[in-house]
Parts: sequence; C-alpha cells; structure tokens
Amino acid sequence: MPVKDVVLGHNVRIIDEGFVNLYGCTIGESTMIGPFVEIQRNAVIGARCKISSHTFICEGVTIEDEVFVGHGVMFTNDRYPRATNDDGTIQSASDWRVEPTTVGHRASIGSNVTVLAGISIGEGAMVGAGAVLTKDVPAFAIVAGVPAQIIGEVPKRPARGQPKTMNQMAAHGTGR
Repeated sequence: MPVKDVVLGHNVRIIDEGFVNLYGCTIGESTMIGPFVEIQRNAVIGARCKISSHTFICEGVTIEDEVFVGHGVMFTNDRYPRATNDDGTIQSASDWRVEPTTVGHRASIGSNVTVLAGISIGEGAMVGAGAVLTKDVPAFAIVAGVPAQIIGEVPKRPARGQPKTMNQMAAHGTGR
C-alpha cells in the first residue's frame, strides 16, 4: 500500500510502510503509525501521537498533538452517506460535503470507537473502547457506551517530577 504525497514531520515512525495507506495527509513529528492504518488526503495528525493498527482517519479529521488513537478506530466525514444521487447516478466528491472532526490535545480514544462526522473531542478527554460518538465530548470528560455518555472526569495529571502515587507522595512528605 502507498505512502504518497504525505508531509511527514521529523522522526515519524511508520511500523510497516507496506501495510499502510497514507495519501495527501500531514503527520507531525515523532508520531507513530501502526500497520493497516489509512489516513486520507487533507487529514492532519499532530506531533507525538500514536495511531494504532487498523484505524481509519478520513478527510476532514484534525488530530492535535499527543493524542492516543486505539486499534480499529473509525472516523466518518459525511452525516448522510449515499452511494447515488436522487437520479441514480453515482455520487462524486461534488455531491456531498465533508464534515470536519477535531480531536483535542492529549485526548485518548479507545479501541473500536466510531466517531461520527462533525464531532469535536475536547482536550484531554478519554473515550472508552467500543463507544460510538454521536455528539461533542467536553475537555477532560470520560465517555463510554453506545451512544457515548459522560461517565466521569479525567483526574488532573501531576506536573513532571511530582509524585504520582500515594507511596511516592508519602515518601516526599506530600501525602494526606
């Protein structure tokens, strides 16, 4: 499969170029692309992302920096897909409109998630495996289910160098 007309940032790692289909897209520095991934023209992947195997990222999708995309995630870009027009002719690119989708900085999307067209996933949000996103996900929300519903909030991450566990906090005198 091809890697054709792709803007690749520095240190992009494509696990197996023979088993990806990347064309007309932009991929930021130090991003990792797993096997059996398709990324279509005009899709943008940020820096330091991980795109796991068997994922489909279509035209109109923008993924910001440091996003995790699990295995088998499917993005869509058309709210009303049809094979033909009312007169029975096969639809062409001019017969439908791309609905843009955005995935915010440091968001995480679990395996086998389906993202319907026109959805925004907020910064730091987490989407549980198998979810179907039918509406926007707020920043730092945790969503799961079919259709996805908010089930929690992502806890604040400690600053670099700060203790991360209760044992580490106790050792640093920062426990409760």
